[in-house]
Amino acid sequence: MSGYMLFSGTSNPALANEIAEYLEMPLSEATINRFSDGEISVQISESVRGKDVFIIQPTSAPANANLMELLIMTDALKRSSAKSITAVVPYYGYARQDRKAAPRVPITAKLVANLIETAGITRMVTVDLHASQIQGFFDIPVDNLYGAILFMDYIRSKNFENPVIASPDIGGVARARYFAKELGLEMVIVDKRREKANEAEVMNVIGSVEGKDVILIDDMIDTAGTMVQGASALKNLGANSVMACCTHPVLSGPAIERLQKGDLDELVVSNTIPSNHTCDKIKVLTTAPMLGEVIRRVHNNESVNSLFTLSS
Repeated sequence: MSGYMLFSGTSNPALANEIAEYLEMPLSEATINRFSDGEISVQISESVRGKDVFIIQPTSAPANANLMELLIMTDALKRSSAKSITAVVPYYGYARQDRKAAPRVPITAKLVANLIETAGITRMVTVDLHASQIQGFFDIPVDNLYGAILFMDYIRSKNFENPVIASPDIGGVARARYFAKELGLEMVIVDKRREKANEAEVMNVIGSVEGKDVILIDDMIDTAGTMVQGASALKNLGANSVMACCTHPVLSGPAIERLQKGDLDELVVSNTIPSNHTCDKIKVLTTAPMLGEVIRRVHNNESVNSLFTLSS
């Protein structure tokens, strides 16, 4: 039998099944239920003694329930004598509060890292952390994969006549610069002022977009305010088309309505978060081969550097 086992929480079972198919192995069985008061009950249905165990569980909405499910599954596996427990968390929730940006606020990204380690997880695999420095909040190995792996080929397949990469804000410049470098394209920046959470006001575009096909790059799209306003600003400055590539499709609140009515021509996302939304502007790419390959390499003690290291 294989020396490792795959388990899935209830957050994104479709992705877990795709990963299992890529690895040509079944998902191991675990019973996950709720008590009448909402508490989570977990029972591992197979022996995991001496095994490398991988739990596939993004901590997307409902974030509290999915996070607790991950922690409780980890505790069950640890008490069942698993050799190692790797959390495959394609979307790392609570990452947006990663520093003290105002007085008397928490650093939830660090708090969740503490909870994950205390539960007994020995390694983390994730995709496009909201801020790369979150890796430093952990004292265990963290493999932070980059959505660029998914989006590069798709962008090339579009055969744009005059493409340019754009960052939707100053904070995303490093990510956009990497895309621009790898694709041999120029880069522009949408400079915005965020008055409060989930609201954004586009102020200026740094660089020329007239007559160009603009590709906005970001790690997540939540209410879609930033992307839609950015697309409008770019179109007003003469852009031919505006496409966005965002790894995590949070798509909360008015996001779908904004996308349908806005100037964004296409939104390309991954399946790190399950999405039941129907919008003809959204294209979903799968992370399963990438995550499956990382799982295989981690178990075999092979390097995963080529899959997640950005060019310097």
